[in-house]
Amino acid sequence: MGKGKRVGIVGAGNVGSTAAFILAMNGSCHEIILRDNKVDIAKGKALDMSQAAAAARSHTIVSVAEEPNQLVDCDVVVVTAGSPRLPGMSRDDLLLTNARITREVVRDIKTYSPNAIIIMVSNPLDAMTYVALKESGFERHRILGMAGILDSSRMAYFIQEKLGYGAGQIRASVMGGHGDDMVPLPRYSTVAGVPLNDLLTDEEIDEIVERTKHGGAEIVNYLKTGSAYYAPGKSAVIMVEAILKDTKQIYPCAVYLDGEYGYSDVVSGVPVSIGADGAEEIINISLNACERKMFKKSVESVRQLIDTLEKHNFFGEK
Repeated sequence: MGKGKRVGIVGAGNVGSTAAFILAMNGSCHEIILRDNKVDIAKGKALDMSQAAAAARSHTIVSVAEEPNQLVDCDVVVVTAGSPRLPGMSRDDLLLTNARITREVVRDIKTYSPNAIIIMVSNPLDAMTYVALKESGFERHRILGMAGILDSSRMAYFIQEKLGYGAGQIRASVMGGHGDDMVPLPRYSTVAGVPLNDLLTDEEIDEIVERTKHGGAEIVNYLKTGSAYYAPGKSAVIMVEAILKDTKQIYPCAVYLDGEYGYSDVVSGVPVSIGADGAEEIINISLNACERKMFKKSVESVRQLIDTLEKHNFFGEK
């Protein structure tokens, strides 16, 4: 098998630690390295996970990088680091704060894990994926954003709830940005191969689409003090494992577009084939007029975030 695979996870909060735990339980890699500015919390979680791995008879070791240079020679690095939106913080403040955190993290990855594939999870997701690409200078297939798998899984669950059957057989598809501007694709969604439109009315499908768009907010409203992490953690792991196992499976992910779907120099969620080289191929699916219009709106909202960063001379800062 050669050298064991190593996965770095930057940000040991709920999403990062959940992803690390699932990877450790699956025994998907030889080593997981957690990196967080709260070093002791990362150490406690790493120890707890290592003991869980021992209970599960998994060979995965979970360690902590106290310094950036210890996050070294990773095959994949998942980045969940970022600030939540604090009271009194504008959207622009949050955007710039998280862009600066992303820049710092990505510079360290570039220095110490120069061959890694980076999976961005930090919000605003599409803009942070763009920042990671620009700061790393990596080929675009090595930077992917995790949102589409999460949004698809939410949509699949809502379809299952509406139908009352089909668990595990539902394939839901989404494109576009993460949030209000996502583009759910009922036409490409099936239950055991049966098209969604044959099983639900247009009205029922519209309800599912709306609920999917606000899937994250629904959970925040219940939790009050935080946001979802089990499904985001699992969604990130699905991407990590597709890379480590070189599966070439197709998932919706946020990637840099260079002419695909008619857009360039922007990041948006599209179906990609994921393998050892990251986003190995972008799949061009045909969209109808309504879907194209929604996708355009989604791309434009990401472009506005990129424009805001440029307006603040973010890419000119050193």
